Amino acid sequence: MRALRSWSADAALAVVITLVGLVGTTIVNRWSDTAIRPLDALGLALVAAAGLSLVLRRRQPVITAGAVALLTSTYLVLGYTYGPIMLSLVVAVYSLARHRPPSTSVPVALGALAVLLVHVFTTGTGLPSLLGVIPASAWVAVPFAIGSVVRVQREAVARDRAEQLRQRVDDERLRIAQEVHDVVGHGLAAIKMQADVALHVLAKKPEQAEVALEAISRTSSDALDELRATLAVVRRSDAQAPGLARLEDLLQRMREAGVAVELSTAGQARQLPPVVDLTAYRILQESLTNVLRHSSDMRAEVTVEYTEDAVVLTVANPLSGPVGGGGGLGLPGMRQRVASLGGEFTAGPAADRRFTVHARLPTGGTG
Repeated sequence: MRALRSWSADAALAVVITLVGLVGTTIVNRWSDTAIRPLDALGLALVAAAGLSLVLRRRQPVITAGAVALLTSTYLVLGYTYGPIMLSLVVAVYSLARHRPPSTSVPVALGALAVLLVHVFTTGTGLPSLLGVIPASAWVAVPFAIGSVVRVQREAVARDRAEQLRQRVDDERLRIAQEVHDVVGHGLAAIKMQADVALHVLAKKPEQAEVALEAISRTSSDALDELRATLAVVRRSDAQAPGLARLEDLLQRMREAGVAVELSTAGQARQLPPVVDLTAYRILQESLTNVLRHSSDMRAEVTVEYTEDAVVLTVANPLSGPVGGGGGLGLPGMRQRVASLGGEFTAGPAADRRFTVHARLPTGGTG
């Protein structure tokens, strides 16, 4: 479709320039007294051929520039007066510089200039000798320079657009990786803890091992369902991404894995923007997963506060040893999620000997 539009535009331009050339040449010839040869059918045919050649200006700019230069030079060598045929030459040379790289366009333009300058030394209509080269050269040099500048600018814009597209693709890949990390990491951490419990009590208390194995089955099913939902959202399907509406399910999984979680809420709960809802869920999920992985005192307090223009999350757990280096994706991933929404994020030991994760996610109003 785009090719058809460009073909139609070039055909329309060729027709317009041809009509302007025929009418303009007739008028110029009538009022000019410098022509060696009066305008006749051959002159009009050369003007028409030069104009109609522009229909190929984008598809075959090299052939077009060469053909128009040859037709224009023939027109001038035969002694016809300067006229609108030069407009065809200007458009052809511009198109050459615009649509071909310098390695191709420069030699062709120099060849077209050489062909055009033939009339300076073979007719008496121009300035004597080399003085006539200057105005004749301008008909090639000026449009070539303009076409080259436009080509460079368009290529720069195309490079910027490609770089922006590449950056968006990289950001999307990072987002997907973070989503998968959160889902899989949370599920595997809970499963590992429950499996350790099952192994520990298997010989002495098989009934408790059975409870742990059932919890593993539920946790793995939930993790697989959440992973499917995450990948479905990536594919832009109608699947629902997790949010705070599923917070109780998350807390139940953590309790089954051995973390004593206390939840408190403040403010009036409301529907959040989807991206804020998902981010809030992921922050709580990752924070509780870190408690499960790194804390020997398996307790956590979760606070969800709804303010007028934000939702504020806090996850705190007692410090039972030195704070780890946090070299994984967890904390940096949470910080990046919050920053992308223009929110605030802190994580670290507090004065009350608790490790606290605090995030404020703006909601843009009352939702």
